[in-house]
Amino acid sequence: MATCPPYPTYPTGPAGGALRHAHWWQKRWVRYGALSTLLALSGLVILALVREQTGTEGFLVGLGLAVLPVPLLVASFRWLDRVEPGPWRNLLFSFAWGACAAALIAIIANSFATRWIAIATADPSHADALGATVIAPIVEETAKAVAVLLVFLFRRQDFTGIVDGVVIAGVTATGFAFTENILYLGTAFGTDQLSGDRGIASVTAATFFVRVIMSPFAHPLFTVLTGIGFGIAALSGPRQHVRRVLLPLCGLLLAMGMHAMWNGSSAFGEYGFFAVYAAFMVPAFGLLTWLVIWTRQRELRTVREELPAYVVAGWLTPGEPFVLGSMRARRVARQYARDRGGRAAARAVAQYEAYATSLAFLRHRGRRGRAGADFVVREGELLHELWVRREFARPALEHAGAAQAWATYGYGAPVPVYWQAQPQPHQQQYGPTTAPYPVYNPYRT
Repeated sequence: MATCPPYPTYPTGPAGGALRHAHWWQKRWVRYGALSTLLALSGLVILALVREQTGTEGFLVGLGLAVLPVPLLVASFRWLDRVEPGPWRNLLFSFAWGACAAALIAIIANSFATRWIAIATADPSHADALGATVIAPIVEETAKAVAVLLVFLFRRQDFTGIVDGVVIAGVTATGFAFTENILYLGTAFGTDQLSGDRGIASVTAATFFVRVIMSPFAHPLFTVLTGIGFGIAALSGPRQHVRRVLLPLCGLLLAMGMHAMWNGSSAFGEYGFFAVYAAFMVPAFGLLTWLVIWTRQRELRTVREELPAYVVAGWLTPGEPFVLGSMRARRVARQYARDRGGRAAARAVAQYEAYATSLAFLRHRGRRGRAGADFVVREGELLHELWVRREFARPALEHAGAAQAWATYGYGAPVPVYWQAQPQPHQQQYGPTTAPYPVYNPYRT
């Protein structure tokens, strides 16, 4: 019989008493309100600054052109996060931070530093070059990294690995590039208005081609290196403090270095931009894309390897690890639920898949000694979420498992089963082999 409490216990103080009251600044609505206010004020200030530099017409043109790559980039990062999708509020915060707070910090700090260098050296052209290749990468990548750091610290349960770091960093950089593109494209349009240039020969067309067509992934590519550093740090043990600090810093330094190389490509001659683009940017983009997709496949393998422990305990049916470890089978399950139960059923199945994946990752960290002190409480919460959605999820997953087996092995093939006759020693050590909610366990006697 399980001895775990059916619901999470309340945190206790030093003397064992319950923490009934928190200080006003520790309340969630206060922190969310302060953060929302900060982002809103930053957005208003950056809007005024960009409009002042581009004019109203230039701002509107820049906004219309700069928004074009945003849906594609956000959808790409969301696709990478499909194995264990994080909440949309994290992505909204990341995009808003990049577009508002990070962009405002970059504009103010870059302008101040460039002006100071110009006054100190009495060489404005040298100050502009130094500001673009040294100051801007340091300031901009640090400003964007703050969003990744905040999610890493305050939304820790949503930040469990490399893919999460890549997604948060990429969406933050997408927001930053969005605001920066409005500024560059709006300024280019103003230049064309003064010179009378139109069409392909215009500065606006050239800026659009370079920033939106050729390199929409430039800023995300830089900041993703920081995200990878945080992602690897998230996989580290709780006592590996040095590693958890150094890895994000190394990622940030790499991001700054690649950003500096990209900004300084014009100093390499007439074709320096294209040389850096072909020799460094495209291979780096391909390598990072491969790394993220490989990590995603490894996450699916983790799901298939860890969930059988809950089959033994009676929480999952024997075929569920097979289905939950395949993106194609997951999609089939959601579609089956939608066809028979509508959007609510499909949403319940999608949530079931996400909670099951989080459960697999939690157990994987536990087996490696990297789970926190709240392992049992968190495990119980996830198991409870699975159980309340089983009515919609199990028929859909069973259908998806049969469909996947037929497609792979032929009609009439049995659904592959990941089943262990006896729990392994690590299962007894890191988690209950019977359900924390005894009434729910179908194998309880």
